[in-house]
Amino acid sequence: MKKIAVWGFRSVPAFAQGLVRDLRVRWALEEAGLAYESRFIGIEERHSDTYQRKHPFGLVPVLESSEGTLIESGAIVHAIAEHCEALMPSDRRAETLAWMFAALDTVEPPVWTLSVMDLQHRDEEWAKLRRPAAVDQVRVRLTALSEWLDGREYLLGRFTAADILMTTALRFIRHTDLVAGFPLLDAYVKRCEARPAFQTALRDQLADYARNEAVAA
Repeated sequence: MKKIAVWGFRSVPAFAQGLVRDLRVRWALEEAGLAYESRFIGIEERHSDTYQRKHPFGLVPVLESSEGTLIESGAIVHAIAEHCEALMPSDRRAETLAWMFAALDTVEPPVWTLSVMDLQHRDEEWAKLRRPAAVDQVRVRLTALSEWLDGREYLLGRFTAADILMTTALRFIRHTDLVAGFPLLDAYVKRCEARPAFQTALRDQLADYARNEAVAA
């Protein structure tokens, strides 16, 4: 995979910085030791004909490389992991894939729902009414995940691409104390976020936002 470019939004509100899904792609590339360049689309431009030829839904991330164009963060992280034994161990490939799907299909949906309610609709009456049930659904997932991590530093015992997807999913509720209520889970997220590759990916994403906002000003 050569000549890699990752598309993300040029700028996002402060509450979304560090949460946009190109972060997980940047993180995977850093873990794999693959160089890339950042490219940007304005939120107002994402439904242009030009961009929708890259991503039919006008979303980010998009990865462009010598191997073609990919959309959807989970698929992109998987493609990167296929080039990196550390992210997709050849002897544990099925398990890694299973936990990647668990992060995206089982944990992220209720977490994302709560995040959207809190960060984008918290003053609306429907959100106030639905929030207790949404919190309960998140706690069910966090409880099971915490129990799985008992005795494990990472989902498979060693760091893989699944941990990238799981950690970035859990970060959607960083504005709450829900994860902190599960000490094993809280330690897991902090352990993953302490990795140099994550720190580099986050720093670069935030620096890009700051640079783009300065130019726009």
